[in-house]
Amino acid sequence: MSIWVVAGVALFLLAAAMLALWLLLRARNMQNWIGSYLFRSRPPKVEGPIHVMFCFVDHFEPMWHGADLATQRSRVDRWCSEYRELASRHHDADGRPPQHTFFYPEEEYAEEHLDKIAALCADGYGEIEIHLHHDNDTESNFRETISRFCRILHERHGALPVDPASGEVRFGFIHGNWCLDNSRPDGRWCGINNELTLLRELGCYADFTLPSAPSDTQTSTINSIYYATDDPLAPKSHDRGELVRTGGRASGDLMIVQGPLRLNWRERRMGVVPRIEASDVRRGCPPTPARVDAWVDTGIHVQGRPEWVFVKVHTHGTQEQDMDTLLGSAADAMHSHLEQAYNDGSRHVLHYVSSREVYNIIKAAEAGKRGNPNDYRDFVLPPPPSSWAGARMRKVA
Repeated sequence: MSIWVVAGVALFLLAAAMLALWLLLRARNMQNWIGSYLFRSRPPKVEGPIHVMFCFVDHFEPMWHGADLATQRSRVDRWCSEYRELASRHHDADGRPPQHTFFYPEEEYAEEHLDKIAALCADGYGEIEIHLHHDNDTESNFRETISRFCRILHERHGALPVDPASGEVRFGFIHGNWCLDNSRPDGRWCGINNELTLLRELGCYADFTLPSAPSDTQTSTINSIYYATDDPLAPKSHDRGELVRTGGRASGDLMIVQGPLRLNWRERRMGVVPRIEASDVRRGCPPTPARVDAWVDTGIHVQGRPEWVFVKVHTHGTQEQDMDTLLGSAADAMHSHLEQAYNDGSRHVLHYVSSREVYNIIKAAEAGKRGNPNDYRDFVLPPPPSSWAGARMRKVA
């Protein structure tokens, strides 16, 4: 066989391998972010303890799959009962139990459900923020929808903080179907190209939607905390932005707080292809110690403050197939591992935080603050009214 034949076969095999790799990447929409992952830089070495801020955000949807009222009540009641039991068995370095942030969908509003969740939060187990599913929306309808829901959550349920500087009700946001700023290529499940601007004007302090992989809405920016500037004429303006850094200042339209996104080589498909680690917690992706370690190792931080690491994970908490994982032994073991491996006081210090507290600690880092992040949980935005009421009731009791 001539050398030219051998070379031709080798080139053919190489081309076939490259095509197979490209098709594999496209099948999971990895072409959007794999370059950022492969050419990422490692977090810098840290002298002294690493403070780990652990934040669990929930796309909390009691009406999932068109459930009847009895099923909705069962879902909410189970959370209000079993989460208290789970969280009360754990605490961080500051003596606080795990904090669960319930991003509640506007389109699923039911007063009785929010009353129960607000009572759970008032007892010190979390906070309520805003989630929204919408499609083919308009700017005027979006403004009215968010403004109305902010008033309802704040005035009826004691949720959402008030900015002491402006007197404005502020909120954190997760976009339904991952489609922040009309980021789905076909334009479904949003419809608004200036959504970042609208959120800023309506009082949103930060977005917590990402990561969204393997969805095609995933940004090319990964494992980052950054400010995105809106292009009102184009979708997905948050694909890139300016990193939040110490000594910096707010810029653009909206802060984007991402959770860990990486490849999981421990759990490979067919023993070869790595799985996508997108910080999603459910039955099919239980929060194993190896995953917890990977989340912390990702090292998401404000530039210039690598000793403050932010771990934001997410779930859809009202789906029955996942509730045993989220409220049972798997979540219990996750918190035990966090407290055993990342709370020794010398190498690591653990802090359970809500999304609002994440924002406050980020802003403190941006302002150049150092030391114990626990001192900055309320740095810019105070707790919502339900927390004050709960604290008063606990003090009286």
